Amino acid sequence: MPRNGLLIEYEYCTGCHTCEVACQQENGFITGKWGIKLNEIVTEPTEGKIRIDYIPFPTEYCNLCAERTSNGEQPACVKHCPAGCMMYGTISELAKAMEDKPRSVIFAPK
Repeated sequence: MPRNGLLIEYEYCTGCHTCEVACQQENGFITGKWGIKLNEIVTEPTEGKIRIDYIPFPTEYCNLCAERTSNGEQPACVKHCPAGCMMYGTISELAKAMEDKPRSVIFAPK
């Protein structure tokens, strides 16, 4: 069986926290416990501009919504992302899609 994962194209993440909320609601996590946590990275000014990147980062509690995905559904974070910057699939599919996405990461739990 192919290994599945999550592709996060963080160039287009707007920092809305919807992935965090969807994950917490789906899993019933208490406040302060995250399956996916949004990180804000501020880069020093270049040419007078500050760059802020938002990177949704799956934590040790992320199981890619195993119950949802076993029923053919997408993980909650992917389904609810308004920017459409997350994709769920096999590692090989995600690696292929990543070739055209320079600011992206793949999360692939065991």
